Amino acid sequence: MKHKVLVTTLIDEDFMPEALALLRSKADVKLNRYGRALTEEELIENLRDVDAVWAGGDPYTEKVIRSAKKLRIIARDGVGLDRVDMKAATEAGIVVTIAPTVCESVADLSLALILSTARKILVSDRAVRAQEWGLRRKFIGRDVHGATLGIIGLGRIGSGVARRARGFNMHVLAYDPYLKPEAAEELGVECVDLDTLLRSSDIVAVHAPLTKETRGMIGEREIGLMKEGAFIVNVARGAIIDEAALIKALREGRLAGAGLDVLELEPPSPDNPLLKMGNVVLTPHMGNETKEAFRRVSFQAVEEVISVLEGRTPQNMVNPEALKKRML
Repeated sequence: MKHKVLVTTLIDEDFMPEALALLRSKADVKLNRYGRALTEEELIENLRDVDAVWAGGDPYTEKVIRSAKKLRIIARDGVGLDRVDMKAATEAGIVVTIAPTVCESVADLSLALILSTARKILVSDRAVRAQEWGLRRKFIGRDVHGATLGIIGLGRIGSGVARRARGFNMHVLAYDPYLKPEAAEELGVECVDLDTLLRSSDIVAVHAPLTKETRGMIGEREIGLMKEGAFIVNVARGAIIDEAALIKALREGRLAGAGLDVLELEPPSPDNPLLKMGNVVLTPHMGNETKEAFRRVSFQAVEEVISVLEGRTPQNMVNPEALKKRML
């Protein structure tokens, strides 16, 4: 009998046909027909008798994991792990893998948000469409070239942003407690503590994972340390920034703008003040939404699933201890 694989990520068969065909040649595949991430109860129901899951942004809680008796691998189609109870997965002997090739696409979006906020692209676009060509002096922006960029979290995505910043002759500061000095030197960044980064940066880009330590790490105190007229960009997780504190700083004009691909509540409530702010650029958590990223990520996730089902070690495993549990 073939293995059973659940695909909860939303498949675009125009960009993923080869990877999906490969997976179907190895297993019986069940696709997500909900058109959204599955809920906890839906996961529990759909993971019955399933050997592997190609996972999107669904909640792989302890309850879900304990109910999935046959599950051997959760293959994430990104690099975030905040939706997976890693302790429960490891104890259950379930391998969790990531798809690091998505990082370059996310880094591109981060730079796009930096440019859009600094140069007021969206409000300028709206003015032109409204035949308000003569109002361009209202949209005087800030140079990105030569500015100081502070990157919080210098993992794969943050490092990608740092490399791109070289082309703009930016001075790059980085805060990452886990960053090795040789990696910082190779990237040409200056390692500083968080407070120094916030005080010194013209633009702050958030690229940290969401953990107990980083949840709410950019609050009212931290935003108060930032330069008056600075910008902040977040393509990581919305809960890293205290949204109420950010809204207050934007309203008061302490911060010049924000570029946000992520929010505390997704999708946002219709009464979220950020939706009506002209100095805020919003995108719908689309950091990896490119044709190229879809193709790369789909093959990466499928190859990881097949590796585990065929008894091989996956390439991008984040909890190798799970293999030991599985062998006990």
